[in-house]
Amino acid sequence: MDYFVHPTSVVDNDVEIGAGTKIWHFSHIQSGARIGKNCSLGQNVNVSSHVKVGDGCKLQNNVSLYEGVELEDYVFCGPSCVFTNDLTPRAKYPKGSAGYKKTLIKRGASIGANATVVCGHTVGEWALIGAGAVVTSDVPAHALMLGVPARRKGWACECGELLPAGLVCKACGRRYRETDNGLEEII
Repeated sequence: MDYFVHPTSVVDNDVEIGAGTKIWHFSHIQSGARIGKNCSLGQNVNVSSHVKVGDGCKLQNNVSLYEGVELEDYVFCGPSCVFTNDLTPRAKYPKGSAGYKKTLIKRGASIGANATVVCGHTVGEWALIGAGAVVTSDVPAHALMLGVPARRKGWACECGELLPAGLVCKACGRRYRETDNGLEEII
């Protein structure tokens, strides 16, 4: 094995786990899940069936990725952040996977502690969702989203710094321009 699974964790059959990935205490990886290389899954993480997790992702303690959620490479999920997969759930009338809405978290995005991402939405590349925010719509690339419901309150650089009005990062010097889909780097 070229990855680590703590002895208290459960990994079902038909799971792919990439080299260098670490899965810590009391986690459960369900059948059909795909986890990339060099990921870190903290304590009590659940990755449901058919969920895809890209390379280099970090899932802090108590994160559950339900069927229909996909994380691209280098996504950060803060402690106890929440993903949903059904807009109208009923215990008495389960719809199963036919009722699940896809949620896509794009490359490099970060979801803060205790934030909720309501299903059926896309969080853009390098977006930054603040702690406790509730995402109820698509999020543009590099957007800083805060509040309930989450609203754009600024922009974030790929390196994580908040961008000033001129959209030039003071930490790394990257320069950006606004587009219809958020920010794009000027190369």
